[in-house]
Amino acid sequence: MRQRLSQRKSFLFHGPAGVGKTLLLSAVLPEFPDILYSAGNATPQALYRNLAESLVALRHSVFAESGADLHTKSAVALKGLLRDALSNSRYLIVLDHLMRPSQSLATALRELMVNWSIPVIAVTRSAHMEDAGFILPLFADRADKLALRNFDTDTAQAFATSIARKEGLTADNLPQFIGKVVEYSEGNPGAILRMIRMARQTKYLHQDQIKIAPLYIDYKIATVSE
Repeated sequence: MRQRLSQRKSFLFHGPAGVGKTLLLSAVLPEFPDILYSAGNATPQALYRNLAESLVALRHSVFAESGADLHTKSAVALKGLLRDALSNSRYLIVLDHLMRPSQSLATALRELMVNWSIPVIAVTRSAHMEDAGFILPLFADRADKLALRNFDTDTAQAFATSIARKEGLTADNLPQFIGKVVEYSEGNPGAILRMIRMARQTKYLHQDQIKIAPLYIDYKIATVSE
């Protein structure tokens, strides 16, 4: 990730929910002061407002000189200010949690990347149309994508064991439970963490045994509803 950011090129960063994309970004981005991080970019208007708020927080001169509250400015006015602030700058933009971006948002990103020459790191759950939406053509080459994948079985086993220890989880069938967590999670660290924390609830414990099947059913119901 550090190498990618240092190259100052746009790319699509993808991986399944819970794999740790945002966690990784939060660990690395502070090393790059010229990055504007934005989440919840459902529309071009939301994108422009999020970026403008980031630049106001950084006390960028363009927004300091413009005066007036951001909430009183139209999307067109914000876009003009952003163009002045970002053109010929050293900024990179990270757009996190993109969910099936619309065609209008893809058009806005293309303008940032092509017309304003701003590298954009777009973060999605996968590099497929159902997640990347209309931004997918913006990252057409294989080199334009970076995947964060689930743990392999051995790493997942070690991770689950260490999390159970940190959470103080004990049970007569703990080794069996850990094995099932690794299997059911397919090595996804977020899923592993969630199921182990669920196992601490008294409703999943009976006579020092973790009730694995009910826990997994409740976990699946919760994830589907989300």
